[in-house]
Amino acid sequence: MKISAVKVSKLDVEMHQAIKTPIGEISAARNVVVCIETSCGLVGWGETSPMAAITYDSQASAYALGTEMAPLLLGQSPVALESCLALLRRYCSRSSILCAFDMALYDLAAQAAGMPLYSYLGGGARALRTDHTIGNQETVDETVAMALHLVESDFDTIKLKTGRPGTLDLEHLSAVRAAVGPDISLRIDCNQGWDYPQALRLLPALAELGVEYLEQPFPVWDVDSFARLRARGVLPLCADESVFTHTDAMRLLRADAVDYLNIKLVKSGGLNTALKINSVAEAAGVRCMIGCFGESRLGLTAAAHLAMARPNIHFIDLDSALHFSADPVIGGLTYGRGGEISLGSGIGLGASLEPGALTDMFEVSS
Repeated sequence: MKISAVKVSKLDVEMHQAIKTPIGEISAARNVVVCIETSCGLVGWGETSPMAAITYDSQASAYALGTEMAPLLLGQSPVALESCLALLRRYCSRSSILCAFDMALYDLAAQAAGMPLYSYLGGGARALRTDHTIGNQETVDETVAMALHLVESDFDTIKLKTGRPGTLDLEHLSAVRAAVGPDISLRIDCNQGWDYPQALRLLPALAELGVEYLEQPFPVWDVDSFARLRARGVLPLCADESVFTHTDAMRLLRADAVDYLNIKLVKSGGLNTALKINSVAEAAGVRCMIGCFGESRLGLTAAAHLAMARPNIHFIDLDSALHFSADPVIGGLTYGRGGEISLGSGIGLGASLEPGALTDMFEVSS
């Protein structure tokens, strides 16, 4: 079995409502999709969702790079994952487009083995349930209304974007806690929006509100502030933008800077490096979270397979497709009430995209 064709396309999907964060606003998914075809008829799918403020690339740059990388895979064996990924990484060592190629290759390898991807990765079926994210709303009333809607939809965990100046975040969080009661888990994500003095001032109140953990309060480079805040032992800290690779994970863990690591396939360049991040964390006794940017259910399906296969990935944040105004994915994960995730019984990813949803298709074949 050889790779006979590689297609690179754009995928654009609008969202119901823009999600505001301290580092930007997401109002639509602007993604890139890779489709790899083989000589025996198997087809693998992968997706990336660049976010320039974090991944330092865009849909346009990821797509352009993908068209340059596609010919490298022609004639290669898709089940020789390490060899194929080495070819791609020699061309480009860090770009979100690697995620789409990596995902498609893993899809093919699992299909060739006749197994769902989570089984191919050595895992077994287990229950998964995602949280749901509320963006940086302008008013407290807006934030509370969204939180109550999620509780009415049986979500038991809400993730709130923070990073507002002064004590404004505390006003929103206090109002949400009062509205939803003590049994709903609240997580907060600053997206680098705080500095150390602000975090120090807010931490005791956050603990009083029963916040489960604090995600990425500081800039990517500020490992020292992570370590200083964690040493106080008030609230668990999670790193997101600070961890792209397993070497980033090692640096943070050696500094005793974090309690949890947020794995995102787009950041790590796909499943291969994500598996390494989880292994490093697990060896250190640190749990992981699986997160997302603006992936469709295609990319989220790959992330869910990874979480299914690795129980050390304890926190699930795979809600981006719930914000979409349309769903271009065939098969793949499905959501139940309250964020329950089901993967079905398909082999590989078990997901593909409606051809009509893809634009600017580039194809190279042998």
